[in-house]
Amino acid sequence: MEALWAPWRMSYILGEEKPAGCIFCLAVDGVGCDDLVLGVGRTCLAMMNKYPYNNGHVLVAPKRHVPDLAALDEAEQADLMFNVRLATLALKELMNPDGFNVGLNLGRAAGAGIEEHMHFHVVPRWNGDTNFMTVLGEVRSVPEHIRATHAKLRPFFAKMR
Repeated sequence: MEALWAPWRMSYILGEEKPAGCIFCLAVDGVGCDDLVLGVGRTCLAMMNKYPYNNGHVLVAPKRHVPDLAALDEAEQADLMFNVRLATLALKELMNPDGFNVGLNLGRAAGAGIEEHMHFHVVPRWNGDTNFMTVLGEVRSVPEHIRATHAKLRPFFAKMR
């Protein structure tokens, strides 16, 4: 039998306190989340998802604290998509996934966990990456520690504009 190891999820499971304030705004300000931030650009930032759906789950958000796409100006929209593309290219080169789930959840009813600061999820996927554990036990196996993945991805995000 193999052991699953994802120690960073324990605070989520136990419902421990979340940081005071928006995690994206804290990341922009350089307060906390240092081990999750991949890069901060002119209008956007990218960071690892602390509670990933899959290995390499990246979040891309505008630096400005806005709830939806309508609040973004054209430059922010373009930069956001540029950085979503950068995330997919970095993950493709580093992890060689078979595909991606890329999307955003706008509003609590749509599944947004942080509904007041919109953000894209970029989730690499591999053929066969779901198994009986996900279906029966609602458990995902994340084989690499988040800090190891972060260290490998961070150089790619030096390209953020």
